[in-house]
Amino acid sequence: MGHPRAEDPVADRAATEAPEPTAPTAEDPPADGLRADGRQAGGLPTDGRPEAGSPAGGSPAGGPAASTRRGYGTAAGGGYEAILRRQAQRESAARTYARSLPIVPVRARGLTIEGADGRRYLDCLSGAGTLALGHNHPVVLEAIRKVLDSGAPLHVLDLATPVKDAFTSELFATLPPELAADARVQFCGPAGTDAVEAALKLVRTATGRRGIFAFTGAYHGMTAGALAVSGGAEDVRVTRLPYPQSYRCPYGVGGERGAELSARWTESLLDDPKSGVTTPAGMIVEAVQGEGGVLPAPDAWMRRMRSITARHSVPLVVDEVQTGVGRTGAFWAVEHSGVVPDVMVLSKAIGGSLPLAVIVYRSGLDAWEPGAHAGTFRGNQLAMAAGTATLAYVRENRLAERAATLGARMLERLQGLRAAHPRVGDVRGRGLMIGVELVDPEAAGPDDAVAPAAPALARAVQRECLARGLIVELGGRHSAVVRLLPPLTLTDEQATAVLDRFADALAAADRAHVPRPPSPHRPAPGPSH
Repeated sequence: MGHPRAEDPVADRAATEAPEPTAPTAEDPPADGLRADGRQAGGLPTDGRPEAGSPAGGSPAGGPAASTRRGYGTAAGGGYEAILRRQAQRESAARTYARSLPIVPVRARGLTIEGADGRRYLDCLSGAGTLALGHNHPVVLEAIRKVLDSGAPLHVLDLATPVKDAFTSELFATLPPELAADARVQFCGPAGTDAVEAALKLVRTATGRRGIFAFTGAYHGMTAGALAVSGGAEDVRVTRLPYPQSYRCPYGVGGERGAELSARWTESLLDDPKSGVTTPAGMIVEAVQGEGGVLPAPDAWMRRMRSITARHSVPLVVDEVQTGVGRTGAFWAVEHSGVVPDVMVLSKAIGGSLPLAVIVYRSGLDAWEPGAHAGTFRGNQLAMAAGTATLAYVRENRLAERAATLGARMLERLQGLRAAHPRVGDVRGRGLMIGVELVDPEAAGPDDAVAPAAPALARAVQRECLARGLIVELGGRHSAVVRLLPPLTLTDEQATAVLDRFADALAAADRAHVPRPPSPHRPAPGPSH
């Protein structure tokens, strides 16, 4: 699922005005075996196979001109600037990532993307969390080739196939055992938003009720039902509950006390016969709000939500579209709290970089009639094969544990940046799902518990990162949170390179930041700010 952001007119100017990223030098650590010229160490192209006319293990000519020779820079006429220009002319105003990332990827491996202009980038967006193993991981490519070479049908609707059976078996092997022992799986349309729609439809069908409990700051997709339960909904038909967060606590207290107040409010709505809220068909929640600003839910609060929903026979739906497959330091984010939901919504990484979405739910909820939720592309065989390989690789190589360890080290270093930069308001995350919230201390008033968000500064940091060959994403309520979502295969050396470039970009954007004059309605901030 993508993230709706405000348009950035600067990113839609002619491509010649786009930031000029600096290619890594020979001193930069190699990314997944790639040399500084964008080729794999040992003379292989980034897909791991010898290039035509070049012996394996040799040193064929590479460098920035290589992509142009392969035709990438001249597709449909003109260079990569022309490609960007045609995209701006032809695609809808709804495009998002292309506005802030004016690049034309042509080759990729692991953490690294090579653009049509020959420049290389370290990708800490990872397809918005889709690429658990990074770009073109060998086990994923091999799984896809195996299906292609077998002659198996690529489109089968929802028919049973050996590929689907293998995927389902591997998926169930990773689920919380209590859920896996009594679960059903529904293959949905290829996007996570369709899986959210399916989950909402399922609990309404099973309970006979209509209402839904959802949370402030949530993001569940872009279709009508998914938008309705997201934090930015305009046509509100759900009951919105406060999501706990320490930095901008809705109760102004933060920590365990803030989470306890959030839980009490939820409980009171269901216990109070005069609350004006009827028992809902379900509650949908993210164990870590991603687009909402990288906000991990406290484990005790998650357990409290499970207790409240169970006591009132309200199915608990956990959206693991972005948090699943090891991203947060556990295979599924609910495992941190020990919560076993009634429904899990899964997409992104489960397809191994290809479109795939499912819901897994307790068999007691399986009250659907045949065809109650359908879709033409539910049987994506290539995605299932890639997903099976990805799930198995993450499980067998304990990449979730690796994400927990490396993520904690990255958070520690980023906390150091916070101490050195007053405009870094908060650093938070779980595993390799990390957020840095930028703020504007000069705009804070005497009654502000924390400084206001600084979206312009966040955009400047993102641009400075791109200029240094680092791709990052923005999120949060005001798009003021810089998000890092590197692949789980990230090495220690690559993590250092990512943080070095981010720190340099932050310093550059901070130096260029011009403090705003105090608001005429607020006194100038005193020494405490």
